[in-house]
Amino acid sequence: MVLSALVSMVAPAARLAPSRVAPQRVAQALRAPAFRPRVAFHAARAVSAKYASEKKGDYPSMDFRIFFSEDGKPVSPWHNVPLHNADGTVNFICEIPKETKAKMEVATDEELTPIKQDTKKGKLRDYPYNINWNYGMLPQTWEDPGHEHPEMKVMGDNDPVDVVEIGSAALEMGSVTPVKPVGVYAMIDDGELDWKVIAISAADPKAKDINDVEDVEKHFPGELEKIRVWFRDYKTPDGKPQNKFGLDDKCMNKEYTMGVIEETSKFYQDLLSGKTENKKGLSLK
Repeated sequence: MVLSALVSMVAPAARLAPSRVAPQRVAQALRAPAFRPRVAFHAARAVSAKYASEKKGDYPSMDFRIFFSEDGKPVSPWHNVPLHNADGTVNFICEIPKETKAKMEVATDEELTPIKQDTKKGKLRDYPYNINWNYGMLPQTWEDPGHEHPEMKVMGDNDPVDVVEIGSAALEMGSVTPVKPVGVYAMIDDGELDWKVIAISAADPKAKDINDVEDVEKHFPGELEKIRVWFRDYKTPDGKPQNKFGLDDKCMNKEYTMGVIEETSKFYQDLLSGKTENKKGLSLK
């Protein structure tokens, strides 16, 4: 049965402010309750010209999954959606729509790698407050846990590369969107390298003006610092330490970003071909 889709968005929860804002205001933002939007999904809806998504199970629940298909054939969003497009954009798989907090992710250890909600100690996981951007991953990339970054001396986190999409529209969970990568943060989470690519949807009204990291600061003043602070602090409400960042806490430029994407794409190809041993039980189909 085909279901109607509705993502009901209300005024965003208090955003984390740049570091120049008073600490007490940041603390207040952290404590502000995040709304939980009512989300319905199409049972089968086009997410691009080629791909469709299909939900199975109730949302939210342990059994909920979003599966992908291409021309009616089941496909993996990690393995079968291409990384690059002919126009120079890359494809972004949206796992978490902006202004929501359910910690959704591509299940890299399940066949066809559907989107599911992360769990911990038998419970569904939410962020402590809304994420203020669309969040997801780049297909056909992999942060190799056996590769040490020569400068930061940390290994990859065994996941596809994460993307923070800064456009104005809330993208749908399970959508495939061409984006322009323009920057990257080297987040270090529990001693593992967890790249955060900054990108903007190619369809966004400001996309034509955003071509490198300095353009983000020009057209979205303060946004890069908000992203860094959000990812630095999102674990602290649970009593955990702040995440750290390599490369002097800088958001690197587009040239560096594309180098990261190409390197992690090579790591992925080596994993898929068997050149790199699959030691972590990842599903490669």
